Amino acid sequence: MSEQSISDFTRIETDVLIIGAGGAGLRAAIEASDNGAKVVVLSKSLLGKAHTVMAEGGVAASLGNVDSKDNWGIHFADTVVEGVHLGDWRLAEINAKEAPDRIYELEKYGAMFDRTPDGRILQRAFGAHTYRRLCHVGDKTGLEMIRTLEDQVLHRDIKVHDETVVTKIFKKDGRAVGALAFEMRTGKFMAIKSKAVILATGGGGRLFKVTSNSWESTGDGFALAFDAGATLMDMEMVQFHPTGMVYPPGVRGMLVTEGVRGEGGILLNSKGERFMKTYSPNKMELDARDVVARSIYNEIQEGRGTEHGGVYLQIHHKGAKFILDKLPGMHSQFLEFAGVDITKENMEVAPTTHYYMGGIKIDPEDNQTTLPGLFACGEAATGLHGANRLGGNSLIDLLVFGRRTGQSAAKYTKDAQPADVSENDIIEEISRVTGFLNKPSAVNPYELINELRDTMSKYAGIRRTEENLTTALDILLKIKGRYSEIGVAGNVRFNPGLIACFELHSLLTTGELLLRGAIQRKESRGAHFRSDYPKMSEEFKRNITWHMEGNEVKSSFSTMPELPPEMVKIVGQVEGHTQ
Repeated sequence: MSEQSISDFTRIETDVLIIGAGGAGLRAAIEASDNGAKVVVLSKSLLGKAHTVMAEGGVAASLGNVDSKDNWGIHFADTVVEGVHLGDWRLAEINAKEAPDRIYELEKYGAMFDRTPDGRILQRAFGAHTYRRLCHVGDKTGLEMIRTLEDQVLHRDIKVHDETVVTKIFKKDGRAVGALAFEMRTGKFMAIKSKAVILATGGGGRLFKVTSNSWESTGDGFALAFDAGATLMDMEMVQFHPTGMVYPPGVRGMLVTEGVRGEGGILLNSKGERFMKTYSPNKMELDARDVVARSIYNEIQEGRGTEHGGVYLQIHHKGAKFILDKLPGMHSQFLEFAGVDITKENMEVAPTTHYYMGGIKIDPEDNQTTLPGLFACGEAATGLHGANRLGGNSLIDLLVFGRRTGQSAAKYTKDAQPADVSENDIIEEISRVTGFLNKPSAVNPYELINELRDTMSKYAGIRRTEENLTTALDILLKIKGRYSEIGVAGNVRFNPGLIACFELHSLLTTGELLLRGAIQRKESRGAHFRSDYPKMSEEFKRNITWHMEGNEVKSSFSTMPELPPEMVKIVGQVEGHTQ
């Protein structure tokens, strides 16, 4: 390193280290701090710029303000049924029961929700929800959530390091005890000693070429946890949102909120046909995301797509005032990026990689992973959404389980003793990081990232087959075999190429487990669609878990606990909504 010695690093000590500053990480930080823990937050992006801001349509909670019959039981049942019975019923129960309190808490923090005429929080319809349940702030709900939580964090004694990349979770005596990171702005390394570590790093949508995810979503938390010895689960389960922009090319994949359909938007093919009448005559545009996404994909594949390879989404029939009141963000997004006025013209949309249902396996009661001292929440964790996530359940997941994880981690630290990481271990990791710099004849990491994304998009998207998945895995393993060859010029400071070296590892880990899981799951369930096994199989009503044994990737099947009889009765009220 040119600007510092390899032994030049800062030691930081805290009770709880939180990696990720989206909605889940910030809510966890608030709760851990309020429970007496000293908290440090590391953010790959700038504070306030997390991927959460790109969630637009709303946050799910059974307030019953618009549909008075709604209650936690129906929300719970919708979650279980649309997850196609692959999720953990206990997580779904906790989420549904605690959701209303988290919304009112956020309101107390200062969130400005849209209102009914009598002043209550307004709720809109969303796909596969039995009732109108989505609390919203126009079509900028995630942005308002981050603004509100960030304000709470800044008014507490919580230290935030933004533009900081974490490269390794340290372990000692079989538990997580901290991490190594470096600041992009300064190039300085930080060795953080902590009693507990929370991963709130989001998902891995950037594994695909066309995605609604922001640049940070490269599966970093998955790889950090897996490398540290934690178990991952359901990695084949990736949600493709039905509606992303398709034109112009520079914004392809940018999210078009489900709120458009929730407010009455309809889907049309190039012949002007409302094709969802054929695929889902009862729910039409408001069926589950996997159903609508596959329907759009099918229309395009069969030659009824638009000029730019999508279908039409129409909302202008609702009138300009309605659109500007309800969907101001969508209006400006299409006008600025595509030159389309959605108060007069149709939008062109197509499916886009959106959300990772799979992730780090957690205990439903405290969100601790299989590695003691390591916790996970938000999109980084798995179990709540099963094989298909309900729209709006991601944002409530952040609030409910962000809070519970912060509380659990703070409680854990009361009995945990701090453990020192040796200077040799720290210097060894710093040496690994700087080893990517200025290597002779190095392979550009972006070259391999682009090849990986092309491969995943071509062979492992909405429609999967054994042949395609096997082809993709062969290519991925060849890319993985070249990982030791990558390198970049320059030093640690302001070096996006160096960050790409770590992102490639994260993407390879995420992609390999996705492909291996998709090959093993010889059925179609939720977002995982195998055209060579188009039906759901009772044999695969099981989760696929992943762990490391030495240098070998190992899998096993596990089954979520069966629903208790009283829960079976609740689920029976909405059963039949799935494919």
